[in-house]
Amino acid sequence: MTIEFETPKPIVQQQYVLKTVADNMMRPHARYFDENEHEIPWDYINFMHQAMKASGAGSLAPKEKKDADPNKPKRPPIGYQMLAHMLEIISWGDAGMYLVTPGGGLGAAAVQSAGNPEQKKKFLARFAGDKPTFAAMCMTEAGSGSDTSSIRATAVLDEETNEWVLNGEKIFVTAGEKALTVREETGKGFIVVWATIDPEAGRAGMRSFVVEAGTPGATVTKLENKLGIRASDTAVIVLQDCRVPFENILGKPTVEKTTKGFKGAMATFDATRPLVAAIGMGVARAALEFLKEKLAEEGIEIRYGVPRNRLTSIERDVIDMEVMARSAWLMVLKAVWMADNQKHNALEASMSKVKAGDVGVKITQKAVEILGPLGYSREYLLEKWFRDAKITDIYEGTGQINRLVVARNLLGYRGSELR
Repeated sequence: MTIEFETPKPIVQQQYVLKTVADNMMRPHARYFDENEHEIPWDYINFMHQAMKASGAGSLAPKEKKDADPNKPKRPPIGYQMLAHMLEIISWGDAGMYLVTPGGGLGAAAVQSAGNPEQKKKFLARFAGDKPTFAAMCMTEAGSGSDTSSIRATAVLDEETNEWVLNGEKIFVTAGEKALTVREETGKGFIVVWATIDPEAGRAGMRSFVVEAGTPGATVTKLENKLGIRASDTAVIVLQDCRVPFENILGKPTVEKTTKGFKGAMATFDATRPLVAAIGMGVARAALEFLKEKLAEEGIEIRYGVPRNRLTSIERDVIDMEVMARSAWLMVLKAVWMADNQKHNALEASMSKVKAGDVGVKITQKAVEILGPLGYSREYLLEKWFRDAKITDIYEGTGQINRLVVARNLLGYRGSELR
């Protein structure tokens, strides 16, 4: 197998455009939206929607396949790789504002992973509509965080109306308010709710349900005030006798003896965890570049190639930070390459997420330490990046949970055998 380290040309072109967006539409406004947490950056949202629509990136719906020219060499798939590079750059601009970029997020990823062709066509095509549209994943509950088998939200089929009746409370829903609220400024979004159709069946009874914006019985009851990524809304959503059509279930409506349905839904994270890792790497790169810039202003240059025992303490720290960042980024690239080539990547996805979460926190913390009061000051964005970095280690599976996933895959244990 030949490994190519050269970035594909379409990704290079995308990087140039997104760097301009990060420089001009994100960095200048990052502090304002950090300090005004629940204010929505509509200028950025509308610009990104139009840009994504014009480029064709807005539509997630399956496209009709055309007869391929058998004599034309096939282009290697780079969809997830392109996403990873995109998220790294715009998170370099601002991770919080990235999280309000219109699109499907985890909600659409769930439909893409577990939905049938009709569901994909119905729900995913709307992201290419005239208005910016949002989707969100509702999984976490007060008594069920990383242990998804503890989910208590229920879905009961009303056979008279052929509707699912959902009840429960979901917390820490990223973009939940924008996905569930009906606005003139946005298209019709949706949330994907994890619930059980049979509490006695454990994970085998878990299913996902699409709840569209404006559905009676689905209510945003609270917006969290957070440490970082403050430009992004994080909502509490209560489902009280919330009725959705029968066809809005993702997966089979019957309980099977296996956990195939649960594993299918969890496959969503195999695709998205490396992308979350890419977000963390963008934040880490922003902090590292800022640190080197400020050191250079003081006449401190990093001497590469000099024996380690002759380097200053600061030089050793910076070089170590760069090694951590590059190694973590290579793990991200491997995981998304595997996703593009439809290779099972549960191990690599979790490894990249663990590494990026750990490295992002260490790099931003060390940058703050080295710059001292300058790093701690709100005059610069470095302290904000320190706060933003921690979320990479928490959402879409905490570092501890992903370490368990890695251990289970390496040692061949089932979840019940290694907890």
